[in-house]
Amino acid sequence: MENQRNWAGNYKYSTSRIHVPESLEEVQLAVSRCENLKVLGTRHSFNSIADSTEDLISTEHLNRVVSLDRKHQTVTVEAGIKYSDLCSYLQSAGYGLQNLASLPHISVAGACATGTHGSGDQNRSLASAVCAMEVVTASGDVVHFSRDSTKEIMDGVVVNLGGLGVVTKMTLDVVPEFQMRQDVYENLPFSNLLKNFDDIVSSAYSVSLFTDWRTDSFNQVWLKHRLTDQESFDLKPSLFGAPLATENKHPVPGQEIENCTEQMGITGLWHERLPHFKMDFTPSSGKELQSEYIIPRRHIYEALSAISELGEDIAPLLQISEIRTIAKDTLWMSSCYRQDSVAIHFTWKDDWDGVKKVLPKIEEKLAPFHARPHWGKLFTLPPEQVISLYEKLPDFKQLLQHYDSKGKFRNAFLNTYIFGE
Repeated sequence: MENQRNWAGNYKYSTSRIHVPESLEEVQLAVSRCENLKVLGTRHSFNSIADSTEDLISTEHLNRVVSLDRKHQTVTVEAGIKYSDLCSYLQSAGYGLQNLASLPHISVAGACATGTHGSGDQNRSLASAVCAMEVVTASGDVVHFSRDSTKEIMDGVVVNLGGLGVVTKMTLDVVPEFQMRQDVYENLPFSNLLKNFDDIVSSAYSVSLFTDWRTDSFNQVWLKHRLTDQESFDLKPSLFGAPLATENKHPVPGQEIENCTEQMGITGLWHERLPHFKMDFTPSSGKELQSEYIIPRRHIYEALSAISELGEDIAPLLQISEIRTIAKDTLWMSSCYRQDSVAIHFTWKDDWDGVKKVLPKIEEKLAPFHARPHWGKLFTLPPEQVISLYEKLPDFKQLLQHYDSKGKFRNAFLNTYIFGE
C-alpha cells in the first residue's frame, strides 16, 4: 500500500503499514504485534502528531454508537465515529451536544485528543464532555478511565495527544436537544471590536469573527443564538457599527455558500447551526493549511493589535482568519487549562514555503501573551517554549510513561514537544 496523506494532503505519513481493526479484539491483536504505532482518525491534523515510521492503526471502522444512557444523560460511542454521524443519532433520540467544532466531519477521539474546540464564552473544549474512556494500552490490556473510578487522572487522559494508547470507546455528556438561529453581520470596524470585545463575543451562544487582515475591519461576525420557549428574540439591524448581512455568506470570500449552515435567522436544530458547514457536506482533501494559537482572554486587545501589524505579510498567504472564545477547563494538556481563552485561527493557502516564513513572525508577536499552539495544526515554536506553556506537562509525561513504559505510542512529535528529546 502506498503511503497515505492527511485530510488536507499537506502531510504524507511515513509508513504504508496501516491496520484497520473492526473490533476491540482486533485492536488488541494489532497492538500486541507492533513495536511502534500511532492511531489515525479522520486525519484532520496538519502536522506529524499522528505519524509513525512503523505502523498505523485507523479507527475508521470503529464508528458505531454503543449505548445511550438517558438516566445519566450520556452517550457511549466507538472512538472513530464522526461528530456528524453522532449528531444524527443523538438528534433522533432527542438529545444534543453542548458544542461542536466548525467542521463536523472529524472523529470524536481525534478531536478530543488534540484539544479541539468550538466557540462560546460558556463553552469549553470538546474534550470537556468526556466522562469515560476505554483504552487499549501498550501491553494490550483494556483499561477503563472515568470521572468516578479514576478521578485523579481523568483530566490527564482525555487530551492525550495519542500517547496513551488506542482509544476504543468514549462516553460523552449529552443535553436535551435545542433550537438555534444564525445571523451574520459584516464589516465590523476593528476599533469597535477592540473597544467592545466582551460585549460582542457574549452577544450569542457562539460567536465567530472572520478577517483577512487586509483592512481595518472584520469581514464577518457569525452569531449563533440558542433559542428557548421563554425567550423573545430581538435582532438588531447593526452590531457595533457592523450592518446585518442581507444574504447568506461563506467565511472565505468567493467560496460556495451552499456548503454553509443556514443563516438569515432561519431556525434549526443545534447540529444544523453550531458548525459552520453542513453535516451532509463532505469536504474533499482541501488545498489549505491551518494554524491556531490560543491565548489568555485578558490579552486579546494587545494580541489582535500586534497581529494587525503583520497584515501585509499575512494577507497574501491567507484564505481567512477566525477569532473564537473558549471557556477554561481542567484538562492538563488543553490549551485552555484553567484560563478563559481566545483562539486565533489561520486558514492558509496551500503554500508551506510562504507560511513557514510568516509563522515565526506571528509567534514572536504572540509570545508575550503565552500563546499555546493547537496541537494538531502547524506551528514553528521551539520545543522548549511549547513545553514551558503547560504546567501539568511533568504529570502528563509520568502518566504516559506509566501506561507506555517502552514508548510504543511515542513518535518524533511527542519526543520533541512533550519529552523534550
